[in-house]
Amino acid sequence: MPDSHIAADVVVIGGGPGGYVAAIRAAQLGFTTVCVEADKTLGGTCVNVGCIPSKALLESSHHFEFMGHDAAKHGISLADLGIDVATMLKRKDDVVGQNTKGIEFLFRKNKITWARGFGTLKAGNVVEVRGAPPESNITSYQAKHVIIATGSVPIELPFLKFDEERVLSNVGALLIPSVPKHLIVIGGGVIGLELGSVWRRLGAKVTVVELLPAILPGMDDDIVKEADKTFRKQGLDIRTGTRVTGGGRTGDTVFVDVEKDGATERIEGDYVLVSVGRRPSTGGIDAAALGLNVGRRGEILVDDQQRTNIPGVFAIGDCTPGPMLAHKAEEEGVVAAEVIAGKPAHMHHRTIPGVVYTWPEIAVVGLSEQQVKESGRAYKAGRFPFSANGRARTAGETTGFIKFIADATTDEILGCHMIGPSVSELIPEVVLAMEYRGSSEDIGMTVHAHPTLSETTKEAALAVLGRAIHF
Repeated sequence: MPDSHIAADVVVIGGGPGGYVAAIRAAQLGFTTVCVEADKTLGGTCVNVGCIPSKALLESSHHFEFMGHDAAKHGISLADLGIDVATMLKRKDDVVGQNTKGIEFLFRKNKITWARGFGTLKAGNVVEVRGAPPESNITSYQAKHVIIATGSVPIELPFLKFDEERVLSNVGALLIPSVPKHLIVIGGGVIGLELGSVWRRLGAKVTVVELLPAILPGMDDDIVKEADKTFRKQGLDIRTGTRVTGGGRTGDTVFVDVEKDGATERIEGDYVLVSVGRRPSTGGIDAAALGLNVGRRGEILVDDQQRTNIPGVFAIGDCTPGPMLAHKAEEEGVVAAEVIAGKPAHMHHRTIPGVVYTWPEIAVVGLSEQQVKESGRAYKAGRFPFSANGRARTAGETTGFIKFIADATTDEILGCHMIGPSVSELIPEVVLAMEYRGSSEDIGMTVHAHPTLSETTKEAALAVLGRAIHF
């Protein structure tokens, strides 16, 4: 080994949710660990410009909407309600800062080296780290094991390149300095609906343009119908089955040309958020030169232990196949570290939950009813509305329902789909049950505290068996 290389047991390329968790777990297992991250802070997209800041703004805007629209129902009167966007954005930044500083503390506690710079994987599991300008010095690490955790980036439209001033990705949508007059959102998926909801609550006109026949592609049809109805009622202008054919910016005005059923229209606004998906980011990973197997979208192919085809090289998170979710990346990071330590860890995606942090929230795990039906498997379904739940009534949050799909013979839970208040906190019970190959009866016969929203989960499980009590 050349003297210029610093030896390390594990080098993680990328300090996002997958990368930093992999580094911490590797260090816990006794490995000398290096995590390469070029940004000024750890945490990646999720902590800095994704999950955490968007949820901070969703929380703030939710409070604002409650005060303006629902507080009076509780006998609370408010005069001169106003919004200080600068203060809201500062709070969002403070929340992000608390998280990034927390990760740095965990790195110090676990004696993880943060290699600040851009990492490049070379043959022989050598990782070169080019520091920030002006010096741009290069430090080389000889790793026994490498974990690639380079994440993903938003997809641009060729005629609407991100400038993060008026043509926005998720990054720019978190930095709008005042409430837009008209925000155009291209893409009716999770990011578009969440960030569109933030600014709609604060008073912006928001138009959502979705190419497919419905918003939230891939979700259970019943959930989509309820969400579409609810979001329209809240004031989102949702245009489904609508193709974007062009767009541009003139000064502080943006325009989007759309077409539906042969009719064309130009939509003008002061901002446009392009949220048409994300793609794997593999900068610093020359797959062809390394002989690394990748898929059609450039994703790094791995087995169920996160191994690539190159000995000693693992990959996790958004740069690999599967849902692009922070918690999926974290679990894959743990699996990779434990496999390196010789533990019998394996990853599966069958019970990874997904959440949309609109209000009402949406939370899902497992198969949709359509997927089960298409498989030909005999099944039973049951649902229970929040309108029949005592705790939901006390909160005045009765929109939505919980739905289970279970095997018709064994009663094993195949999927669960929720739309309603705080369902992001209700879905873990079902995930745990599914990990144990549990049945709807298992949840239905479990005592749930009263009055709680979780009783809706119990009743929906009983509904599969035709035994719901309160509906």
